[in-house]
Amino acid sequence: MAESKLTIAERIERLPLGRFHRRFIALVSLGNFFDLYDIFIVAYIGAALQQSGFLTLRQFTLFVAAGFLGMFVGTVVFGMGSDRMGRRSAFILLLLIYSVFTFADAFAPTAAWLIALRFFAGMGIGAEIVVIDTYVTEVVPGRARGRYVAITQVAGFCAVPVAAVLSRLLVPTHFLMSGWRWVMVIGASGALLTWWFRRRLPESPRWLESRGRLAEADAIMSGLETESFSKEGKRIYTDGTESAEDTEKKESGSFWELWRRPYLSRTVMLVIFQALQTIGFYGFANWAPTFLLKRGVSLLHSLEYTMLIAVVSPIGPLLAAWTSDRMERKWTIVVLALLVAGLGLGFGNSIAPAAVVGFGALLTLANYWFSAAFHAYQAEMFPTRLRATGVGFTYSWSRLSAAFTSILIGAVLVHGVPTVFAMLAVAMILVATVVGVMGPRTNGLVLEEISR
Repeated sequence: MAESKLTIAERIERLPLGRFHRRFIALVSLGNFFDLYDIFIVAYIGAALQQSGFLTLRQFTLFVAAGFLGMFVGTVVFGMGSDRMGRRSAFILLLLIYSVFTFADAFAPTAAWLIALRFFAGMGIGAEIVVIDTYVTEVVPGRARGRYVAITQVAGFCAVPVAAVLSRLLVPTHFLMSGWRWVMVIGASGALLTWWFRRRLPESPRWLESRGRLAEADAIMSGLETESFSKEGKRIYTDGTESAEDTEKKESGSFWELWRRPYLSRTVMLVIFQALQTIGFYGFANWAPTFLLKRGVSLLHSLEYTMLIAVVSPIGPLLAAWTSDRMERKWTIVVLALLVAGLGLGFGNSIAPAAVVGFGALLTLANYWFSAAFHAYQAEMFPTRLRATGVGFTYSWSRLSAAFTSILIGAVLVHGVPTVFAMLAVAMILVATVVGVMGPRTNGLVLEEISR
């Protein structure tokens, strides 16, 4: 007699963590590596672009803003659209978009072309990050969900020291073309290689179930169960039960559902959170070398300092991987936001090289720990039928905020670096407040329980 029917969620939760999960996370993490590589090279090549005269400070501000505006559009169109097109399909399409336009950007003949192409590259980068969070959250069992999202962040933030070292080595050179162009070519080429490997990724069974494609979801789960339990030769779910298509219906989510209970407070909380956290996070990440230049530090010394600071980048998400499923994510985010505010003030008021590097390294560590924690947290807030729509819509506010923050920082910078960091600190204090007051607890709960 066949076993009683289990839902896709129950089958995912009962899978032991093994070879499939390691392979899945490795492939997803490769994509995250190149996404973050492209985001962070802006800071390192930006100083060189300004000193060489290719971009003015105003044009650099527009360059940064164009990338984030592209991320905003991509997040809205493709990130939210992955609730309809699927996680895997969106994943691969977005990486291709990013690769093509970043490669083209490396050969931009003028500042105007560089800024315009950056917008289109941003479309792929911004939405890709949303899809990664959604994809991993749906495929990995709840007991390891936070840890595995953090692992993708570890891989992603390994790109920061790589980008810093490559920029330090290549930016001062000129082999066939300016060194900063080679930094961009490397990122685009690596992403294309990742796109090739990603053809092996399965679609999210939870998403297939939500779209009424039960036969496909069952086929994927059957393969995963066979692989996971191959030693015992058993499966959790056996054939012989009545067809899922006869008993299940397609769940269709609506954008307007985000504005009804129980999701209204979560939507409002995440919109405020995303609009503010980007001010503190990218305010430092994208502008650190420029801040140093404005204080009279030479380009080479600026790149050396930021390279030393970047070395600690993977440690933040590593701490998140270790603590994410042990410590409540909500309160981790609150504490880290306050820590970022304090360390930012320290960096902004430092002059001695040791203090600059020390505060910068600690700020980087706290920032990236914070990032890994909230990427896991935001994807838990909504049901599968609405997950990419909810995460995509709320996360898009961070892209829009980052674009305008770049312009704001450019304007405030005339009043000095300490003033900029005072503004960033206020933003992070507000982040801690909104999550502490409005954020729900999520640790240890199955996704379907959180979204009720």
